[in-house]
Amino acid sequence: MLFEQLKTDLVTAMKSGERLRVDTLRYLIAAIKKYEIDTYPPATGGTLTEADVVKTVQKQVKTHRESIAAFQKGNRQDLVQKEQQELTILEEYLPKELTDAEIKTIVTALKNKGITNFGQLMGIVMKEVGGRASGDRVAAIVKSEL
Repeated sequence: MLFEQLKTDLVTAMKSGERLRVDTLRYLIAAIKKYEIDTYPPATGGTLTEADVVKTVQKQVKTHRESIAAFQKGNRQDLVQKEQQELTILEEYLPKELTDAEIKTIVTALKNKGITNFGQLMGIVMKEVGGRASGDRVAAIVKSEL
C-alpha cells in the first residue's frame, strides 16, 4: 500500500539525512492520518483505502501548485524553489497520469454503449479514471467527443 511505502521512504530519508524529503513526507503522512481520523472515526472501525491516500496526495500536490503560483506573483523565488522541490517529491507518489488518447478510448467505448448525456458520461468516466486525470482534462475531452 502507498501509505506503507511513504513510511518506509520516510525512514530511508531520515537515515540518509535528506531534510527536505523528511519534512515533506512527515507533512504528507500527517495529512493522511488527519484525513483517516476525519473520515473514519476510531469508533466506527473504518480503514484507510489506497484511493484515500492517493486523494490526499493529489490534494497536497494541488496546494503546492497554488502556493507556487502565489509566490511567483509575490516575487518570492526562494519560496517558489522550496515549493517546487516539495512538489517534485510529492509527485513521485502519484499514480501515472492517463494520456488524452487513453481517456478518449474510455469515452468512445461508453459512447458506443449509448451513453451520450454529458453529466452521466462524466460521472462514469471519472470513476473509471480513478484520479489518474484531472476533472478539467476529462471534461474537455468529453465535450470534444460529444
